[in-house]
Amino acid sequence: MADPDTPLEPLLEKFKGYSPDSDGALIEKAYNYARKAHANQKRASGQEYFIHCYSVANTLLDYKLDQPTVAAGLLHDVIEDTANGEDDMRREFGDEVTRLVLGVTKIEHLNFSSSDEETAGNWRKMLLATAQDIRVIIIKLADRLHNMHTLQYLSAEKQKRIADETLSLYAPLAQRLGMFQLKSELEDLSFKIQNPTLFAEVSAKLEQQAKDRAGVLDRFKKELDMHLSSTTIPYRLLARTKNLYSIYRKMSTQNRPFEDIQDSMGARIITDTVANCYAMLGIVHASFKPVAGSFTDYIAIPKMNLYQSLHTTVFSSDGHIIEIQIRTEEMHRTSEYGIAAHWRYKLVSKGKDEHFDEKINWLRQWIEWLQDLTSPREFLESFRTDLELTQVFVFTPKGSVKALPIGSTPLDFAYAVHTEIGDTCAGAKVNGHIVQLGYELKSGDICDIITRKNMSPKRDWLDIVKTARARSKIKSYLREKGVEGI
Repeated sequence: MADPDTPLEPLLEKFKGYSPDSDGALIEKAYNYARKAHANQKRASGQEYFIHCYSVANTLLDYKLDQPTVAAGLLHDVIEDTANGEDDMRREFGDEVTRLVLGVTKIEHLNFSSSDEETAGNWRKMLLATAQDIRVIIIKLADRLHNMHTLQYLSAEKQKRIADETLSLYAPLAQRLGMFQLKSELEDLSFKIQNPTLFAEVSAKLEQQAKDRAGVLDRFKKELDMHLSSTTIPYRLLARTKNLYSIYRKMSTQNRPFEDIQDSMGARIITDTVANCYAMLGIVHASFKPVAGSFTDYIAIPKMNLYQSLHTTVFSSDGHIIEIQIRTEEMHRTSEYGIAAHWRYKLVSKGKDEHFDEKINWLRQWIEWLQDLTSPREFLESFRTDLELTQVFVFTPKGSVKALPIGSTPLDFAYAVHTEIGDTCAGAKVNGHIVQLGYELKSGDICDIITRKNMSPKRDWLDIVKTARARSKIKSYLREKGVEGI
């Protein structure tokens, strides 16, 4: 008999919507198995426990994940919370699904808000689980999203601890994986717990602004549409609204009131090719006056999580400031689904995504560097720095560009170019002037690293660098040379 709160059919319909040639048998089997295993369990809300498993699977389907991942989402709490063990699951569902479930179970045992030492050790374990199969962290993010939606049933102290952990770890990880919608939801749900008064205030102002600006945006879109339709380039227009937490962060970091945050609303232009993105940008700038210094090209220089788009801000004909993002359909899919888009590609094409290794190489490399950091405090600092997606774009004298986390130094830049350049760095020029190795680089800087053959990494360089890559390379060299305490 179908459960009115957790019917199977919508799950199967959703899956077949993006994988029409699959029968969904594994999802159906996992659904029945998990529902039976959790039959007599309730959550803190008093709801049937299976509703949580169902919601996790639903989120994974929203991101168009493959069948084993959705099945693992339904089963993710079975080994941990029911009498059914690992051997039984392996017999019923095989190695792949069981491995995913065990990966999520291991993460659930980790405590991320204890001492620095314990937290660092636990984050390491989680990153290792992620490196082995990135789907583990995607399931965990879906699990955390539903838990955040039902947090009100826990004690105030638990709510705050989970919200803090979500904001400092899970939301940045979602952003690093390019899963922006999920990241925004996690941030807003955490913000609501951490500062309910401010959340309500920003929410009310954004709602009012949306009402006030609905006409402005509507007029702007009609005018933009008129200019764009004069070409034969295919496109579609979407509205864009910033999430509450990102507006609050901007207010905090820039020390500005809500009214001065100008890009809380905007428009997106989605087209078919990279060349047409730039053609659309030309039309936008010819039709509306650009705001000086607002253009950023994330197509030529993608963000660390592979996000690509052209960003520009213009004045509408009635004087309002509107931010516009221009991207291809493929870039839009990546910005919506992030790394999860890979499994959809596999399902649709029946083949291997040849760019997948390149797409997650940064993650594997980054985990490798983080493993090299022995001090818990140092590990946590590097972890948080490298999760921060605010970047600076720094040029080599020949015009190549390196994207680095904000706060990076010429030493970080040297190691980003090549390990040998970093190891033999004797000094640096920025925009033609000699600077100290600890100088904080800014976007647009041209950095020229001065090298000497007899130079080698020094212990005090560890106090200068910000990135996990540079720190790992310096430590590796010092260890080889037998420097104590490294």
